[in-house]
Amino acid sequence: MSEKRDYYEVLGVSKNADASEIKKAYRKLALKYHPDRNPDNEEAEAQFKEAAEAYEVLSDEQKRAKYDRFGHAGMGANTGFGGGGMSMDDIFSQFGDIFGGGGGSPFDSFFGGGGRGRSRVRKGSNLRVRLKLTLEEVVNGVEKKIKVQKWVNSPNATFTTCSTCRGTGQVTRVTNTILGQMQTASTCPTCHGDGQVVENRPPGSNQDGQIQKEEVISIKIPAGVTDGMQLNIRGKGNEGPKGGQAGDLIVVIEEQEHESLIREGSNLHFDLYVSIPEAVLGGHKEIPTVSGKARIKIDAGVQSGKILRLKGKGIPNVDGYGSGDLLVHVNVWTPKNINGDLKKFFEEHKDDKAFQPKPTKTDRSFFDKVKEMFS
Repeated sequence: MSEKRDYYEVLGVSKNADASEIKKAYRKLALKYHPDRNPDNEEAEAQFKEAAEAYEVLSDEQKRAKYDRFGHAGMGANTGFGGGGMSMDDIFSQFGDIFGGGGGSPFDSFFGGGGRGRSRVRKGSNLRVRLKLTLEEVVNGVEKKIKVQKWVNSPNATFTTCSTCRGTGQVTRVTNTILGQMQTASTCPTCHGDGQVVENRPPGSNQDGQIQKEEVISIKIPAGVTDGMQLNIRGKGNEGPKGGQAGDLIVVIEEQEHESLIREGSNLHFDLYVSIPEAVLGGHKEIPTVSGKARIKIDAGVQSGKILRLKGKGIPNVDGYGSGDLLVHVNVWTPKNINGDLKKFFEEHKDDKAFQPKPTKTDRSFFDKVKEMFS
């Protein structure tokens, strides 16, 4: 399989398939190509892994949405996408019990005990942190170091083989039926499928022989992330009990408001206020940008509501497809209180033709400006 097949094609479902259809299709393929049904069959094992990879993406709403948009090109290892590098242990520990039902998996009844007769490797739980970013950090990208408290396996803990399941991680029951004896397997209630129990538990450790430890983790935040976006850092969560696979660290982005710039998607907005003389005569104004300041020209006779577009001065697209714009909204400031001389001046010129509104086709309506803003 030198070239990746479409994940929907792999599972044999349509792009409109719901979660239950995707799960059902994966279960069917997993049973068909299971290594215990196809011993020493490399092609069957490859198809088994391919199905697990497809299910890993399509069973997750966020991963599926990104795959639907960008295909395999959007599946980056740093964000938790792609199962091509998964081992058989990864697959059994991650998907072996997704079908529920009393702690066992569909592999139990077909193959005599959860994942090819081995004890189950438990995955550690995920950690979730919120990370506050300034607008400058969102635009430029940033590397942050954060401290997390996580459960790790104590180096002083010792383990012994579970006496209930004798290290298999499962217990079997034989039931007499009208069709004869039926053997079923379920997860061991003593060791929870690990095949081992704690023999020596160090002070301060939990029932799995784990202790809490503080770790400093460096996280690279790409430019263009949005508020509420989640970044998945593989293997940086709590360690799996008794040498199991570590969970993930889920970083939730929290974007702080800028004092003068407002974000809308990949665009930035700024309200620029000009006086009546500036609007009449024109000139230059200095406005803030994310990287500093910019000097822009105001044409003589500018109208309130005019939108000036500074291309490429907005937010970079997180997927690397260009940047948004900085939209400057011109607002002509009308004073509420003026002194006697100014009031007299405007009273004398209020009927002057120069002050009479004469909109032309170039003076677009409010709705035209809104359309331009979102185009």
